[in-house]
Amino acid sequence: MTDKTDRALALYYNGKTAPKLTGKGEDDLARQIVEIARKHGVPIYEDAELVRSLMHLELGDDIPAGLYRAIAEVIAFAWVLKGRSPDGWEPPQSER
Repeated sequence: MTDKTDRALALYYNGKTAPKLTGKGEDDLARQIVEIARKHGVPIYEDAELVRSLMHLELGDDIPAGLYRAIAEVIAFAWVLKGRSPDGWEPPQSER
């Protein structure tokens, strides 16, 4: 996840526990995080406000519960780009 001011975050979510902050950086480190993500096919999501809200966390910290909905949107974005969906999820009848 990035913002337009050269800051980037990396998140980890296994579907069983709270999402975690696994990387963060500014300037050169932010560019390296984005480069590594692209190299490994990890979707990049830009949201300056969300990045600002998470930059104070330490690596390994759980994402605060108050941001679960925003992070769920990021995870859904990444899953859709990769053609994935949660276990047991079926599209609404109108989309079949």
